[in-house]
Amino acid sequence: MGAAAAALLMTAPQGWAQREVTLLEPEEAQAELTRATRESQRAQARADRFAKEAEEASEAADKTAREAAAMAAQIQASEAKIAAARARFSLLQSDRDKLAKRLSDRREPLVRLTGALQTTARRPLALSALQPGSLKDLVYVRAVLASAVPEIRTRTAALRAELEEGERLERRAARAVATLRSSETELQSRRTQLAELETRQRFASKDARSNAVRESERALALAEEARDLDGLVDTLGEAAKLRAELAALPGPIARPSDLSARVVEVDPTPSASPSSSSRPPGFQLPVQGRTIAGFGELRESGLRSKGLSLSPAPSAQVVAPSAGRIAFAGPYRGFGRIVIIEHPGGWTSLVTGLARTEVEVGDEVIGGAPLGVASGGDEPISLELRRDGTPVNPLNFLG
Repeated sequence: MGAAAAALLMTAPQGWAQREVTLLEPEEAQAELTRATRESQRAQARADRFAKEAEEASEAADKTAREAAAMAAQIQASEAKIAAARARFSLLQSDRDKLAKRLSDRREPLVRLTGALQTTARRPLALSALQPGSLKDLVYVRAVLASAVPEIRTRTAALRAELEEGERLERRAARAVATLRSSETELQSRRTQLAELETRQRFASKDARSNAVRESERALALAEEARDLDGLVDTLGEAAKLRAELAALPGPIARPSDLSARVVEVDPTPSASPSSSSRPPGFQLPVQGRTIAGFGELRESGLRSKGLSLSPAPSAQVVAPSAGRIAFAGPYRGFGRIVIIEHPGGWTSLVTGLARTEVEVGDEVIGGAPLGVASGGDEPISLELRRDGTPVNPLNFLG
């Protein structure tokens, strides 16, 4: 047991490579792993649904829109897989650190004991006989050694098990890093595919852009005039109501061929706007990321939050939370680039903090359609949902 046990005790788990992965605290990592795993499954389910709808679409525009939404959902699934892999690696590193500490605490006294026992065991019996009283001491040491060796073997067996556990942790960490790298490669490929798809979309719709440009210029002018973000949303909401009222007006009445026939009078007053639906259709969060501020939380400014603030990865994909019409898309003072979407039934959503937008005013988008990308870092993505102009908690309306 002597030399082999000493060699074993001096061995530490090897191969723990230093990787460029930001480590999280165990509690935070576990919460992030749970969230990311759930969001990855949801995003993949959305991607599969959009892909199926794209196959069944008969119109080219509808097909392309759903293909883009499917690709955006796949990008979000890849982003969630990356977040899950990082969280899993953090948990494994935490387990590794705990194991290393246990090995350090238990190894040192056993190393000293086995070293002393090895020295005693190698002492020649004849030499001990020449020293007064040493033979009696030797017999005593031998007796102690005989009783101590089984205990040492038991303890070294436990250490062997922990060393094997360290090797298992190393293999699992290596798999987590491999998954991380694979997901990053997959993410880059899907972003490239989405960019190509959006380029084709822009070329296909370039003839219809003249009206969109004029409407976008008008929206930007309204943004300049608005005192604050609430004022901009209210102004755009009034414009949306006006469009709805104009659309509800009856068309011109055809002149009857028989002038003696009775003309049916039509009430020129537009019908009352339909009541707000119970929820915007298929509502979802616009980006992958943990929630850093909830609805109604007190901000540093002393004001209550009117929506959610999410912490995304840099350049994370941002999508439309629900189907609707783009009322505003562009920079707005203090909020980065923002997108305001009018949804059916009196609903409006506001997404702020984008680094780049990929939609224009007047675009009709489906839920899950790509809006742009997040800045990431210290710049959160904020989501506000309003019902007839009143802010409500978006979490209560998730599909």
